[in-house]
Amino acid sequence: MHRFLIVLVAALVAAPALAAERPEVKWRLQSSFPKSLDTIHGAAEQLARRVHEVTGGKFQIAVFAAGEIVPPLNVLDAVQNGTVQAGHTAGYYYYGKDPTFAFATAVPFGLSARQQQSWMLYGGGLELMRELYASYNIIHFPSGNTGVQMGGWFRREIHTVADLKGLKMRIAGLGGVVMARLGVVPQQIGGPDIYPALEKGTIDATEWVGPYDDEKLGFYKVAPHYYYPGWWEGGPALDLIINLPAWQALPKEYQAALEAAATEANLHMLAKYDAVNTQAMKRLIAHGVKLHAFPPEVLRAAYIEATALYEEISKTNPRFRKAYESMRTFRNDVVPWHAIAEGKFDAFMQATMRAAQRKAKSD
Repeated sequence: MHRFLIVLVAALVAAPALAAERPEVKWRLQSSFPKSLDTIHGAAEQLARRVHEVTGGKFQIAVFAAGEIVPPLNVLDAVQNGTVQAGHTAGYYYYGKDPTFAFATAVPFGLSARQQQSWMLYGGGLELMRELYASYNIIHFPSGNTGVQMGGWFRREIHTVADLKGLKMRIAGLGGVVMARLGVVPQQIGGPDIYPALEKGTIDATEWVGPYDDEKLGFYKVAPHYYYPGWWEGGPALDLIINLPAWQALPKEYQAALEAAATEANLHMLAKYDAVNTQAMKRLIAHGVKLHAFPPEVLRAAYIEATALYEEISKTNPRFRKAYESMRTFRNDVVPWHAIAEGKFDAFMQATMRAAQRKAKSD
């Protein structure tokens, strides 16, 4: 015990000296998201604060909101060429470079938030996505997830697939490609520019995230029909992307601090959305928002087109095929398991809550 105390005291005495020996590192991180979206943009700010705290203020990351250094959809380019050391973004924004990027975030009829995390960490997804990012001089870390998103805001109701014909809709990633196959004219628009486009009629519909963020952006004021589910985003993940030479130049302890901070931000984002979306949905309904489920006909048609699209891309893109086969195999195993326990539990609780609400109204 005496020897242990001597070692402990020596370590405590040495700690300030070790802190002083740490190099000072200053990075810039470009977000794809505006400050008004405090949960998504806030994840990057939380990450930066934690790294600052863990390293005794020696590793400083300045976070810039969408457009402050580069446009929202140019974050990957900025990180790749070293304009900034890091970015916080969604991989599927860059599917035009390689459709495989979509698997880093979400693909239509893919995985839920929990399933996406599981595939990434234990199903080989992280290794596959890191191979892709490495070819762009980048290393990435999952750093957030919104949970299953809503299907978006529409000026008019959607009853059949025919109602989608010619509809101009802001929708990102492969979801936009599938929608195009159903007759929609997809638009890639960054977060800050969506409301003006919807208000002016440049677009007829938009998807974004869910009740909490959608309320902040005010979409309900110009497009009253709110659809669910966002079948193209069952569990969309956000990424911390880092310029590979900048990452390799970091001391190992700074790398560990950054990876741990990304993991913490990943956890907190999903938890916060689950907490805040409930109240936001109540407020939106009070505003007169009309809530609709996508018609089964639309969901079936979208699923068929999504599956056909994956097969087509796989024929010419080996990297996509490898990621798709991995994700599909994992999905086909995990969905039945979730149906056994999670699905039955959720179905019972939902039915019980509805029965209680009906009873309360009748009393």
